[in-house]
Order: sequence, then C-alpha cells, then structure tokens
Amino acid sequence: MMSTDRLLAFAAMSFLLIVIPGPSVLFVIGRALAQGRRAALTTVAGNTLGAYVLVVAVALGIGSIVERSIVVFTALKLLGAAYLVYLGVKAFRQRRALTEVFGRDGDEGPGGGTLRTFREGFLVGVANPKTIVFFAAVLPQFVDRDAGHSVVQMLVLGLVFNVIAIASDSAWGLAASTARSWFARSPRRLAAVGGTGGLAMVGLGVSVAVTGRAE
Repeated sequence: MMSTDRLLAFAAMSFLLIVIPGPSVLFVIGRALAQGRRAALTTVAGNTLGAYVLVVAVALGIGSIVERSIVVFTALKLLGAAYLVYLGVKAFRQRRALTEVFGRDGDEGPGGGTLRTFREGFLVGVANPKTIVFFAAVLPQFVDRDAGHSVVQMLVLGLVFNVIAIASDSAWGLAASTARSWFARSPRRLAAVGGTGGLAMVGLGVSVAVTGRAE
C-alpha cells in the first residue's frame, strides 16, 4: 500500500481544493437557503456518493477518457449546468410557498422529499467538472505503482477526499441553514432568501457552463 507521507500529501491537496467553494459547495448553500438544513445535509450525502462514483470511474480507467475527450467532457458539463439552472428556476418559482410549508422545526421547504433531494445532489456531484478534472488528472499521480493494487489505492484516496468533503460541505450547509432560520421569522424575508437560493443555483449553472473547459 501507499506510504503515510503520500496519503497525507493527497489529503492536504484535497483540503485546499475543497475549502475553496466550488459547484458542490455553492449548490449545497443554495439548497440550504431554499429548503433548509435537512435538504442541505441530504444534498451533501448525494453529492458525496456522486463524487465517489467519479473515483471508481477513474480507478477503472473511465475517468481519463472523459477528461481527455473534449466532446464527452463538454457534454457532461453542459448537462450538469442545465440541471443546476432547472433546479434554481424551480426553487425561485417556489420561493413564496416557503412561508406555507416552513415546518415548526424550520427544516423543510417546497419540493421536499429525501429521496428526490438525495438524487438531485448525486446528479450534481457526478457531473461536477471541478471534481472530474481533479480525480482524472491528480488522483493517479499519488498512486504508488511499485506497491501494487493501484485500483485499491485510488479507492482509498477517493475515500479520504470524500471524508474531507462531507465535513466541509456539511459545515457550509449548516451555516447557511442557520442564517435561513433568522429569515424565517418574516414571510417576506423568507421568500427573499428562498429566491436568493434559487438565483444562486441558476448563476452556478451558468458559471459551470462557461468555465472549466477541457484542453
């Protein structure tokens, strides 16, 4: 297996990438503002599983094909961007309904449903161009070929990345949902923050569509 130094170096690089808000973090924040704490944490779980699917794809050699093919990479990126815009528009249109369905625990917004929220988070996670490029270009560099079991090493490294990501993304989601609870004291403020969350997701979708092109 790989050395501890190699594992720690990868963890440090992963941390630096993760703490800088990217599509997954911004999506979690948008979901927290639009729907609350439960939706944010469920989105984090779906996002994490989606990211680990990318790890498995890279370990099996599929990730390099996606990263090197401009057509495949761009198609996947645009699909992810379109999905983000769709979710953002839906959240914005439902912003006034927040005041009607905001539960006594302040935890659920319109369009709730754990399975649906998890699925949406998964789709965003698996189509995140930032993560695709990182796993395809960086992950294999930390594998010790002389130690053997390259696939297992990549799966372990991906697990390290996801543990850091789930802690960071959850913190962002909890912070955003806490701010949302203050807005919930006023129907007008709550509708405003729900609309802001939706607009944030639309803006994120547009950003993903026009950046991160494969070379």
